[in-house]
Amino acid sequence: MSSWTCDGVPKDGKQYPGVSPHAPQNNTGPDCIICGLPREAMEPSGSSKPGKTVMTGSNGGSANGSQQWLIPAIIALIILLLGGGVGAFFLFRSDDQAIAPSPSLSPSPTTPSPTTPSNGQSISRGEKLFLRSTPKKQEGADAFSQENWPNAIAAYKRAAERDPNDPESRIYWHNAQAKQAGNPITIAVAVPTSAIPDSAAEILRGVARYQTEYNQSSTSGRLLEVAIIDSSDPSTAPNVAQEVINTPEILGIVGYGIDSGSQAALKQYERAGVTVLSPLTTSFQGSTLKTIPIDKKEDELLVSYLQAVGKTLTEYAAQKQPSPNIAIFYNSDSRYSQQLRQEIINSLPEVKGNLIKEIDISYSGFDANSAVTDVQNSGGRIAILAMSKSKVSQAVAIAKANQNNGFPLLLMGGDELYNADILRDGGDAIADIVLAVPWSFSPTDDFAKDALQSWKGRVSWRTATAYDATKALA
Repeated sequence: MSSWTCDGVPKDGKQYPGVSPHAPQNNTGPDCIICGLPREAMEPSGSSKPGKTVMTGSNGGSANGSQQWLIPAIIALIILLLGGGVGAFFLFRSDDQAIAPSPSLSPSPTTPSPTTPSNGQSISRGEKLFLRSTPKKQEGADAFSQENWPNAIAAYKRAAERDPNDPESRIYWHNAQAKQAGNPITIAVAVPTSAIPDSAAEILRGVARYQTEYNQSSTSGRLLEVAIIDSSDPSTAPNVAQEVINTPEILGIVGYGIDSGSQAALKQYERAGVTVLSPLTTSFQGSTLKTIPIDKKEDELLVSYLQAVGKTLTEYAAQKQPSPNIAIFYNSDSRYSQQLRQEIINSLPEVKGNLIKEIDISYSGFDANSAVTDVQNSGGRIAILAMSKSKVSQAVAIAKANQNNGFPLLLMGGDELYNADILRDGGDAIADIVLAVPWSFSPTDDFAKDALQSWKGRVSWRTATAYDATKALA
């Protein structure tokens, strides 16, 4: 992605709350690292430069002011997409495939506190770090391990102030305050901190935001403490689950997905009577949560969600081209990708669409340039990248091949491609891609405004849904 300069003064004629002028800052990412303004804010109103479109199926709404399962904007969207299904499904879904850790965001573990579960490599309340380490964060972890709450509070507070976009520092800061106050209300959140640190951080921002609100408004004197569980390794999930079960002060858990490790852990929690807000164990009905046995819900949730994604994508394609000629890129080694491919095919007759090509990118001989040319020569005008998040590099290759050919294809995809890697690696080639996600940032949205203040930048749908999942549990 090419660099751009921000001075804190929007040039696109829009209002962005919580920002102010600053010295020119050169950026390479989608948002300014100082004020959080998006790159497009520096482009004059009326600029013809293409922009990334994010389809939500909703006209927006506030993330605040609801005691129901999900925020109003998400509820409206999920009713539209899922027919009343579970919103956290978007949040914690993961494939069975292993994903290599990111060394830049995964620090060496610190010594666990003797007051925490014995499996200190996978669970932390503040005594060890899962995301990026800094000297102040390490100082906080050391103090937390020694149960020196004043020093832990001071160190983590300073770390959070120095890096306001880091949710781990903020969670541990509030945890230390909860420990000092005594008798905290403890919940846990399971996220893939070592496997997918960027996505884990997005989820933790939502959890941290609700923890902050809860503790600031608590009238009982009991503060909310959040234990972080690294759910990256499916093979350790049952052991970690048993450690949590053996820790009675943990009252409930937000997290886990549809991978085999998650299923094994969830079955243990179900047998032990531990409350878990997970796509496999909860469903939204009216304004209440309904618990459903794991073996009866997994397929229903995945299919329901991907039916909605397929329908949303094909309907948008039909808006761009009547009776659209569509090619589907998918990877047959992913259950998510296979199912999304099928749901897109199932939705095509409703919009009088035509399936021009199906291209399995998981084969070793796949060549993006040849594939894009083949689709174009076959009359295809729209390509849906029904690919899992493990295939971001192939998605970028397709986008760049499309760019090299003069952008003959409109590229579309699902939420699996909505991540930092595709933005960082795709650059201008993915500038006009259309993605279907449960929630998108809008400067006029109340939750988005609050996020700008809290995190000094924009947040994703993972943050928005994590906020309400935590609210529902706590």
